[in-house]
Amino acid sequence: MLKVGDKLPEFEGVNQDGETINSKNFIGKKLIVFFYPKANTPGCTAQSCDLNNHFSTLKKEGYQLLGVSADPVKAQKKFHEKFGFQYPLLADETKEVIENFGVWQLKKFMGREFMGIVRTTFIFDENGVCTRVIEKVKTKEAAKQILEEQ
Repeated sequence: MLKVGDKLPEFEGVNQDGETINSKNFIGKKLIVFFYPKANTPGCTAQSCDLNNHFSTLKKEGYQLLGVSADPVKAQKKFHEKFGFQYPLLADETKEVIENFGVWQLKKFMGREFMGIVRTTFIFDENGVCTRVIEKVKTKEAAKQILEEQ
């Protein structure tokens, strides 16, 4: 998993509207990249909506926001439209971005093990250097965790 001091991995992918998102476009800006397991599930919805509800505050602090999951574009679009998110959602079906950030890991749930996305938030400065990693994301307080620990 990426850690504090690591550079923003180079990546390119498509958002919920099929538009290309390139990591190079974020250099010179503070960036929050948050990974969530699956669109439209309770925890992921709570997290994404909390960040959306505090979007203006995050923006005021100079942050760009990008949500990432392995959901297809169509699922990301439905999720995005249903809740009116003000930031893009990356549809990383190949898991290239997910693996570059190191969040595709072995998970355990109800006695079974499987590979999946570990809910994680990464914060980068204007130079593309990781300044914080939040591994224990509180879905209903995701924005508060980001803003409190600046």
